[in-house]
Amino acid sequence: MSDVSQILNAIGNGDQHAAADLLPLLYDELRKLAAQKLAHESSGHTLQATALVHEAYLRLIGGETEQCWDNRGHFFAAAAEAMRRILIENARRKLRIRHGGEFDRIELSPEIAETNQHPERLIELDAALTKLAEEDAAAAEVVKLHFFAGLPLEEVGALLGISRATAYRQWSYARSWLKCEMQNE
Repeated sequence: MSDVSQILNAIGNGDQHAAADLLPLLYDELRKLAAQKLAHESSGHTLQATALVHEAYLRLIGGETEQCWDNRGHFFAAAAEAMRRILIENARRKLRIRHGGEFDRIELSPEIAETNQHPERLIELDAALTKLAEEDAAAAEVVKLHFFAGLPLEEVGALLGISRATAYRQWSYARSWLKCEMQNE
């Protein structure tokens, strides 16, 4: 059993000091994933990779309810979900009138993904992803880990215990399904 798995088990058993040992082991990896995700955000984005990692970590470890993770992959899936929720909350906050939601943001860089330019598209993506999870939970997990956590599909496959080819197939299927769902809305 790896150090990470042992620490995750200790956290699940209620060891208060184990959480302090987990962050140093995974921080660089989580920070890299957050940075990859936020690299596609607009230049005026106020959320930084460090803040995203810390907020996600606090939600995972700092909650009042005890968390149990089976393994490293399970922890990263939970981290991807936490990052997804943080980004969705941030997008919703940006749409509020109080935070300038009535103004259109104009981006100068054409490389920025459409969902990152328009918070309302990110919220639509979240709603479509929730529907996809009801229909095909495995494909939704691939999207969460690849799109929201920024993991390469090869690593997504390894974390989910599926082949590289299956991860690519599920990503292609999910991407098409989400596009159709978002166009229908």
